[in-house]
Amino acid sequence: MALKKDSNAVSIDMLLIVHSEKGRAAQGTLSDRQADPGALPQLRGGGVANGIRNWQKLEGNCLDGTQLTVEVHPRDAMPQMLKKFSLAKRLQGDKNGNTRPRQPGGKDAHAYPWDRSSLKSMPLDLRQFEKLDAYASQVTVKSGLDELMDDLLQEAHSDLERVRAIWIWICHHIEYDIEAAQEKDRQAFKPSNILRTQKTNCDGYAGLFERMCRIAGVQCMTVPGYSKGFGYQTGQSFSGEFDHAWNAVYLEGRWHLLDSTWGSGLVDTSTSKFTFLYNEFYFLTHPALFIEDHFPDNKNWQLLKPPQSLRQFENNMYHKSEFYNKGMLSAHPETPMIRTVNGKATITMESCAPTLFMFMLNGKQEHGLLSLQKNGMKLDIYPPTMGTHKLQIFAKGNSDIYSSVLEYTLKCNYVDSGIRLPAELHQPVGPSWFSEQMGILKPSHPDPIIHTTDGRCSISFGVEEGISILASLHGDDGPITEETQRRYIFQLHREKRVELKVQLPHAGKFALKIFVKKRQEPGNYVFVFNYLLCCSNTKVNWPMFPESFGNWGQDNELLEPLSGVLPANRNVPFKLKLHGVAKALVKGQDTWPLTLNGEGYWEGSCSTAGCQEVYVMVLENANHSFYSYILKYKVNDQ
Repeated sequence: MALKKDSNAVSIDMLLIVHSEKGRAAQGTLSDRQADPGALPQLRGGGVANGIRNWQKLEGNCLDGTQLTVEVHPRDAMPQMLKKFSLAKRLQGDKNGNTRPRQPGGKDAHAYPWDRSSLKSMPLDLRQFEKLDAYASQVTVKSGLDELMDDLLQEAHSDLERVRAIWIWICHHIEYDIEAAQEKDRQAFKPSNILRTQKTNCDGYAGLFERMCRIAGVQCMTVPGYSKGFGYQTGQSFSGEFDHAWNAVYLEGRWHLLDSTWGSGLVDTSTSKFTFLYNEFYFLTHPALFIEDHFPDNKNWQLLKPPQSLRQFENNMYHKSEFYNKGMLSAHPETPMIRTVNGKATITMESCAPTLFMFMLNGKQEHGLLSLQKNGMKLDIYPPTMGTHKLQIFAKGNSDIYSSVLEYTLKCNYVDSGIRLPAELHQPVGPSWFSEQMGILKPSHPDPIIHTTDGRCSISFGVEEGISILASLHGDDGPITEETQRRYIFQLHREKRVELKVQLPHAGKFALKIFVKKRQEPGNYVFVFNYLLCCSNTKVNWPMFPESFGNWGQDNELLEPLSGVLPANRNVPFKLKLHGVAKALVKGQDTWPLTLNGEGYWEGSCSTAGCQEVYVMVLENANHSFYSYILKYKVNDQ
């Protein structure tokens, strides 16, 4: 500007910015000193030695109480100052000069309960933030907050992008200060200390977020309240002083909620250590989901219609953020406390896509039957003792890691002694979309539980080309050991189907575990699912099947004898279908050749007299003289 009083006046090439504020509470960023209404303006700023910021600030009060701030800048600072001025102008408020953000009203409210439309309170495509997120996460603190904001907002061109840049920066740079939170250290709340230590507690997170938004020209409020966060126990009540703080931001004509404390990471309950672990869920969260773990001091900041009461907040089911991050839609029962009925509780979950689940009861994967469904799961849980139990449910989603998505407290006042599940019964039980994905198709038994009256069953399913199947039987009692757990199963191949013949050693409950492996790939077999086999017939006492060796071809078929233990001093008939062999024989005390009949079966018999073991052997090439062992039988003692 040019100031001229008379012909002798001096022209001053400067930019003059005048700030007016009606009272200290409007912005909360001015000096804490109590100004004298009649005092003259005081010089508050000065030139910087390098000349980059050679400007002056004058502050004072008018007679009507309006505080004025005058900044005088060199003309060469014009572009930067106009940018700053344009941002600040957005906070000028209404025609009366009121800069306090308006309170939320009816147009801010979202319907409760959640309508499943979106996890966010406004339409967002997170891909639009990829470039901005990458930039904002790499911005570093060079001196103060103003300089940080100048750098941070370089790539932000709208209020939404400015809020996003601030959110990303805080979530990736500010660590939760557990000691300050416990000691309620007020110094940890100050932006200057936060930038210096890059640590704070929830009040500091919220305060810094609000301060940065004000500098960016975005209306923002800090919202105190109760939370179901670190240390929360299912079913607890809330009273006394508030334990958390978060923010509301005004975007596109509506208030939205976010929590940068919980967006930045988490505290390990066992070690009380903070770990950076970015959580997108708490950015502009849909209010009907935000209320699950955030209860504000003012019900209007719920942004819900109708708002929830504190009692509802305490009693409502708490779905963790990972519940929604992993694509869950609903869970039943919808109460955190469940009472068993006849010793059993059933939990179902619905997901927006096929998902893998697991559970833990009192820290162990036992005493439950979890079956996968196309979009969800069903869990029947049988607590082993009366009393209170902790049930955790985990989901895998699109990642390789299972995350805890839900917790229940089970109250059990009755235990059914007849329901005892094998300790080796892992999850899931029964075939599903996952077993089909792993190459197991069209199972003969689609249900996870198989009942047998005579202790025998035959299970078959289609198998994709190049897939090998392995099965093992597990029970808590009786003769099954690690060496024999596959000897009570005999595997047969017919065209593109696999048949598992199972004989149980005694009555009881058994886990039949199914594994798969691609033949051409290295590595171990992968567990896919298991069946629960149940037999109440106490007369059942089946022996093991014969032991098979590596040369037992996948397409071979054994008709008799199926028992792996042969009677002594008896002539025992043999009948097998063997592919690609030139000769076959049975070897005991003597050798008995098998002959190939017109139906393609090798038949014959042998005497078990004088021997303890009997072998089936084959000659694969007529030009060779070396026979290979393919089956082994034991002979009962004399």
